[in-house]
Formats: sequence, C-alpha cells, structure tokens
Amino acid sequence: MKFSKIATIGTLAVSIAGLSACNNMMPTKSAQMKAPMHSQSMKKMNVVQIAQSNSDFSLLVEAVVAADLAGALSNPNAHYTVFAPTNAAFMQALKETGMTKEQLFANKPLLTKILGYHVINGNMAMYAKDVKPGNVTTVSKDTLMVTPKGQLMDEMGRTINIIKTDIAASNGVIHVVDRVLMPK
Repeated sequence: MKFSKIATIGTLAVSIAGLSACNNMMPTKSAQMKAPMHSQSMKKMNVVQIAQSNSDFSLLVEAVVAADLAGALSNPNAHYTVFAPTNAAFMQALKETGMTKEQLFANKPLLTKILGYHVINGNMAMYAKDVKPGNVTTVSKDTLMVTPKGQLMDEMGRTINIIKTDIAASNGVIHVVDRVLMPK
C-alpha cells in the first residue's frame, strides 16, 4: 500500500511537469492557473522548462528533479505527451496516500514509476485531437485508459479530468490534469 501511495505521488509529479508546459496555450484559464513567466516563446521551451516557468507546477518540478528525470524530459529529440497535475492535485494525492512529500521523494523507484505514468513517448506528441478512447502505454510501461468521455482512468480505477490541453513545447505537448495518475 505504501508503494502504491508513493507511485501515485510520483506519477502526479510527472504529470504536473508535462502539463505545465501546455498551461499558457489553453483556450481558457482557471483563476487558479497562472500564466508562465518566461521571455521566450513556449514552443521553444521543452516540457521541463515550461513546468519550471509556472509556479502551479512547482511540486511536479521538484519531484522530477528528485527522481533525476529533468535531463531525460529535456531531450530535444523526444515527442512527449505529458499529463501534468497541478500543485493542488499533488497535495490531494499526498493526502490520499497518507504520505509526506519527503517520504515520497525519498523513494526514488516509486517516484520514478509515478512520474513515468504521466508521460507517453511516441513518434509524435498526442494533441487533444489525437487522443482517442482506448489504452495507451506510458513511459513506466503501465497502461492508462482514455475513456469515451475523454477522461483518463488510471490502473487504480480512478477517473482523472483533463482540464487544459495542447500546451505545445519544443519536445512535446502538455495536458493539465486534476489528479495524480496512480499505477498499480
């Protein structure tokens, strides 16, 4: 159970990093989402840089750094699709699992699995128009389901909403999600 909680939190962190890249490209913004602070075009920034530019993804960025994944997620030749949870989603996951941030971040294998569950790497990034109902395999080699209603269902049977889509980055696209995805 403790491993599942840690895995869930790690996945949330990866999702947040990925989605933060897409945050400013969304057609609408919630009052809670802040525009990234940067001087270069978001399309010239990789998914990590986009996440770093938005304070709503600070926990995700911190998790990515703790798992030593910032370098891999900065790969200019990748085509990542990142489901990025916000800080609020990350805090909700910590509460659900009963773990502290420190406990999760100290378990690098679990954190890496959770973060990897938020990322898909393929021949091309999946923009909202490309996301179809069915199963997809994530970087962590786990299965993520896209429901007919356009929601995500993680391996724990939890439904996750995509609240912002198509935040373009130089090495992929970020979609913001309202919960951390949890692999088994």
